[in-house]
Order: sequence, then C-alpha cells, then structure tokens
Amino acid sequence: MSQHPLLKAIDDSYTRTDVPDFRSGDSVRVHTLIKEGDKERVQVFEGVVIGQHRGGSRASFTVRKISYGVGVERVFPLHTSRIEKIEVVQRGHVRRARLNYLRQLQGKAARIKGEKRDEAAEAAEAPAPAAAPPAPTA
Repeated sequence: MSQHPLLKAIDDSYTRTDVPDFRSGDSVRVHTLIKEGDKERVQVFEGVVIGQHRGGSRASFTVRKISYGVGVERVFPLHTSRIEKIEVVQRGHVRRARLNYLRQLQGKAARIKGEKRDEAAEAAEAPAPAAAPPAPTA
C-alpha cells in the first residue's frame, strides 16, 4: 500500500522495535500494565496466539487461554505502550494463519504440537559449557 512519506514517518514513530518474532500457534506471555485506581501494576496473560492482524502501527494479535474451564480471548494492539513485554514461551507448529477452530476444542484436543527443531541448531545456539578448574593435587 502506498503511503504519503509524512504519514509513513508518523506511523513509524509509533511502532515498537522490541517485538519478538512470533506467529499463530505460538504460546506467548504478554505483560500488560493495568491501572487500578491510582496505582499501576503488571498483569501477565499467557495463552496461544490464534491470529494476527498486520497493518503498521494498527497491528494487533489475539491470544486465547483457558481460565477455570472457560475460554478467554484477548486482542492486544501490538504497538501500544500498555504492553510492557511479550515473551514467546513455546513455538507451535500449525498449518494455517487463523486458529478459530480451537474455540470448539477442549482438553487435550486443543493442544498444539511444538515445532520440531534439530539438535544441531540447538547446539549451535546454546553457549559452550565452561571448563572446570583443575583439581588441586596434594
């Protein structure tokens, strides 16, 4: 979509740069600022990303979790200042962008398979263990 350079500059000034790479099917933990009276606190909402809506500074994503047997969905604006941080807990392997079918599933049927990773890639990412100091000889 073509956009006027001035509008694009304003749009870019509101976008966050600390957003992790996540997609539908991933389990995320969203730390949001909640205002209660005159105090502010951080509340964590952990669930599965069931959809994303792209669109520059208007981008949002939907997270679904089960709380006390009831499905709860929440739509978060991606670039809002009310989100303190987003953590990716687990990568999920799904074959579609919108996971609306999860609303009808319960229990083990609603689980999402984790993304398969090869051990070579994990070994390359993990830091090498430090060598133990030599034992003193007597």
